[in-house]
Amino acid sequence: MYAEFDESLVTGNEMIDSQHKELIAKINSLVESCEKDGGKVAAIKMLDYLAEYTEFHFNAEEKLQEEIEYPGIEEHKKQHQELYRVVDELHEMLEEQEGPTEEFVEQVNRNVIQWLYKHIKGFDRSVAEYKNLRKSSELL
Repeated sequence: MYAEFDESLVTGNEMIDSQHKELIAKINSLVESCEKDGGKVAAIKMLDYLAEYTEFHFNAEEKLQEEIEYPGIEEHKKQHQELYRVVDELHEMLEEQEGPTEEFVEQVNRNVIQWLYKHIKGFDRSVAEYKNLRKSSELL
């Protein structure tokens, strides 16, 4: 299953939304690599690429939260740590196996794509809403 950025994932923050689109593109590149039987090395390379972009994106989100003094920042950081743990487990899975299996792709779907959808619709949207509320209250 490929991830898709649709209206339900729009947070209203242009920077975050564009980074989410890029993150989804990288997840899809990983899944595509696995489906085309790119092999273990290709899958590891794509997973590393995904991990690097995820770190970049999470750092940007956390910096934004610090700037706007978002009250839920610590819980948000815990959520980010959860995805880092999942990516580490996926690396281990690839190392233990001959290459990306159906089980690996299933784990990417369940533990990365589904996690991301839930995270964006909940945590990330609440950050964007908080930022907009602060901005509105500052105009009053």
